[in-house]
Amino acid sequence: MKKNVLLIGSGGVAHVAAHKLAQNNDLFGKMYIASRTLGNCQSILESVERKNNYKDPSNKITAKTIDALNVPELIKFIKEQEISIIINLATAFCNMSILEACIETGCAYIDTAIHEEPDKVCEDPPWYANYEWKRKDRCAEKQITAILGAGFDPGVVNAYAAYAQKHFFDTIDTIDIMDVNAGNHGKYFATNFDPEINFREFHKVWTWIDRQWVCKGVHEEKLVYDFPVVGKQTVYLNGHDELHSLYKNIDANSIRFWMGFSDHYINCFTVLKKIGLLSEHPVTTSDGVTVVPLKVVKAVLPDPKTLAPNYTGKTCIGNLVKGKKDGADKEIFIYNTCDHKESYNEVESQAISYTAAVPAVATAILVANGKWDVRKMVNVEELDPDPYLELLGKIGLPTEVVHYK
Repeated sequence: MKKNVLLIGSGGVAHVAAHKLAQNNDLFGKMYIASRTLGNCQSILESVERKNNYKDPSNKITAKTIDALNVPELIKFIKEQEISIIINLATAFCNMSILEACIETGCAYIDTAIHEEPDKVCEDPPWYANYEWKRKDRCAEKQITAILGAGFDPGVVNAYAAYAQKHFFDTIDTIDIMDVNAGNHGKYFATNFDPEINFREFHKVWTWIDRQWVCKGVHEEKLVYDFPVVGKQTVYLNGHDELHSLYKNIDANSIRFWMGFSDHYINCFTVLKKIGLLSEHPVTTSDGVTVVPLKVVKAVLPDPKTLAPNYTGKTCIGNLVKGKKDGADKEIFIYNTCDHKESYNEVESQAISYTAAVPAVATAILVANGKWDVRKMVNVEELDPDPYLELLGKIGLPTEVVHYK
């Protein structure tokens, strides 16, 4: 029997995921997209129709209204519609309520980011141990497939690490995950994902160096790397989700995450931070209105979804892995590049949402066909990377490998 799928969320990543579900709808049963705002879901489905992306025109996605923080409501919907797989692309604040509903109903769970609590920012590492991994035993007992961090970073970069370990290295010294967007959206300042979630990452930098957690300042360290396709780009040492499982599951001395930012972005970010506009703590204005500065910034910045029509350039995300093979030094860069214009032409989205969404749908396909239906909670690097990377290549995100040594 084909698996019924519920896609939760209606932002830029969910937009692409709906297109990809439609393109592969012969592999699934009933499909739904749901969020608190029905109109946003319906707009996404109108885009799917405009691009004629239903592989089987008789099996279309249905829009529904759901409050992802309401566990009883989720459980009721899952049971009534016999949902087998949930792709969680809602805000990270909803992860634990959605996971709880899956555990209670036996539904497979897929997400793309670590859970966050609104009043807690950059908690102590490892982040997965604070929420998700506390539910590992329950998932195993009830044979619930829960695949964590199945976007690109985290997600595909985790699979890259596992692939490198499986095929190219006897021992790994360092993994440097690097994410750069060599693109231009034409706005004075904008973020490519939800600004609130985006800026909450930039409070402190937890990184894995010499087999221990090290805390560094935000944008304190940078390097210039000559990427394939997009050339020399400046990247900054950042904390990021994938480090908080890779440190445990991949045997490497150091694992770091670097993200590319322009000088203009750094200047804007620095001003916003120094004057307090990136604070998640409420303040009261002179006329007695209580606001959260970060939410105000989110409200005035462009919605990431609106960047797509004018975006040009490419992204490049990959792992620079160094270690040894057969006693000799080995170094590779395993990566993907994605073009903003090509993404827009296919699914009316920019490449950053595209790279985050396609892996989540690929994960759902592998759960549906049984290859990744593991009946326990795992991070992506704990699974066989070969079918994942092969499938990604077929549905829009091919992997390339450069061998330096």
